[in-house]
Amino acid sequence: MDRRWTLEAARALLPDVRARTERAVGEAEPLLDERERHAAGSPERRAAEDAAGEVIQRWAREMEALGLEVKGLWLVDFDTGSGYYCWRYPETGLDYFHTYEEGFRGRMRIQ
Repeated sequence: MDRRWTLEAARALLPDVRARTERAVGEAEPLLDERERHAAGSPERRAAEDAAGEVIQRWAREMEALGLEVKGLWLVDFDTGSGYYCWRYPETGLDYFHTYEEGFRGRMRIQ
């Protein structure tokens, strides 16, 4: 889905994006902690990794269904047609923009 976002529309959607992300983080973090308690290659570690991966994939599909681009773990971009409004959990607002070329490292605070 190619969607172009205005700042107002992106900010209006952010509470839903944040709630969905917060729910996914709450599900994934205990699984990732569980993974660390087990030896590499163990069945328990693989099971925890698989379960966490399923949570993360479900979150990514939800974000894409909303018209966002997933750029990393708990990181999404709203395409403006000239760059991206950029949000990363646990930020409380949609306060950054970056061009297509510069990416996350080129984030600038929205005035």
